[in-house]
Parts: sequence; structure tokens; C-alpha cells
Amino acid sequence: MRAAVLTPAPDFWEEWDWAYDVEAAALRAGGIEVEPRPWTDVGDLAGVDAVLPLVAWGYHLRFAEWCALLDRMAQPGAPAMLNPPALLRWNSDKSYLAELAAAGVPTVASRTVEALDDAALSDARRAFGDRLVVKPLISASADDPFLLGDGDPIPDSVHGRKMLVQPFMPSIARGEYSLMLFDGVFSHCIVKRPKPGDFRVQPHLGGTEEAVAPPPGAIDLARAALAAAPAPAVYARVDMVEDELGQLRIMELELIEPALWLQHAPDRGASFAAAINAAVTPGKMAP
Repeated sequence: MRAAVLTPAPDFWEEWDWAYDVEAAALRAGGIEVEPRPWTDVGDLAGVDAVLPLVAWGYHLRFAEWCALLDRMAQPGAPAMLNPPALLRWNSDKSYLAELAAAGVPTVASRTVEALDDAALSDARRAFGDRLVVKPLISASADDPFLLGDGDPIPDSVHGRKMLVQPFMPSIARGEYSLMLFDGVFSHCIVKRPKPGDFRVQPHLGGTEEAVAPPPGAIDLARAALAAAPAPAVYARVDMVEDELGQLRIMELELIEPALWLQHAPDRGASFAAAINAAVTPGKMAP
């Protein structure tokens, strides 16, 4: 099988080889021929069996182009895109968190503010407390999230923008759990921790990760969140944190371009490659 793994645009500033290399190695070990292609210029896909947006970083910065690519990949005769385009489109907008909550999945409380201003911020503080996290609904790689304490002004870069507002979860200092599941089967878990004084866990911002056993209830919560999505996910990273009572709550479903941390998987990604191989089998999954 031949797979095109989508990578960032050539002018994207963040280092991405560390994520691509381990995932590509696992796919090759599973008998899959891997070819990296910038997601902004995938080119002719003749002879390609699967398109995997595993490192399509920066899609949120050129969202119209991203949606156009999803439209192309949803057309009859296109190679299988994994995860499927409809699921990727759903996961591209963090409004999906409200759908998970409505389905009864324990989720970090969230509200969408059409235009973030002082009145909207005050209203959110009454609902969630003084410390809030605000982030764009279409975002990735910790792009423009802000932690606002009592009295902090709205940053100019997000003032008046449509934003997601959430209560700050102090447990992030202890770590955010990430569970990896392939074809719905649990593979491995890591805990990601921010550098001291920060709340963002991304590696390029000083965050660190460590392989751990999943906390009690985490696998069931991850499966419940994925079951509430509009289509099955071939690969998934489910991020969660503990609330003030110690209950796990979904922070994000990462179904587009997640770092899967396969170097921490007991099988080094064999189950990941097997899931990709199985998904391309005719009748296994519709594109």
C-alpha cells in the first residue's frame, strides 16, 4: 500500500520531523510505502491508496484551503483519507466539544462567544470563575490561547473575535493525559506537563511528556468520546484532565494531525499501522 502523509507547508515555522519520523517509521514497518507531501500542495494522487493528514500542521491558518482539500478527498474515486473527510471537518472546529457534552460525555465546560468583549468575559467569569482560558475555535499548536486572570484585559489579537471560553483547569500543572486509540482499541497513554509557570503542554513551548498507565476510567472516557463523534476514527488521541473533584474530563479530541507518541507505545506503532492497513481494505471504511 502507498500512503501520502501530509506535512506542513514549506514555509511553516515549527519543527515537525520529530512527529513525522516516528509515525512514518511505524507505517513502513507495517509494510506501507510512505511519501511526505505538503498538505497545501498534495498534487496528483494517482497510485496513492491512502492520504493521512498526520502532520498537516498549520491547517487552521489556511482554513479555506483545508476545507477545499477535504472537499476534494470526499469526491468519488479519491484515495481513502484517514481519518475520513467528514470526521476531519467536524474535528476542525472546537464547537464539537459542546456536542460531546450534550451527549453526556464529561467535558471541560465550554462556551462559544461570537465576539469576545468585556461583557462576554464578565459573563463567563460569573459562570466559570475568575480564571479563564480563551482560544479560537479553529486553532492548533497552542495558537492564540490565553489564560486570563481576574482583571486581566482581553489581548488585542483576540478582542472581538469568535472564541471558545473555558474555565482554567489547575490540574494541568500536574499533567494532561493523552490516550492513543487505533480502530477504537487502546494502545498507550502519556501525560504531558507544561513548563513551570505555563499552562500550555506543547513541546515547542517547553512541555514534556512521559509514558504512564492510564488513570482509572480514562479508557472508558476516551471510548465514550469517540463513540459520540459522527464517524469511527482509525487513529485518535484523546486528551483529558482532572477537574477540581478529580473527575476526568475531555479537553480535546485530536483526530486530524495529532502527535501519537508512538515511541512510547509497547508495540512501537504496529497496531497503528495495522489499523491504517485495515481501513483501506474495501468495505472497511467509507472515505
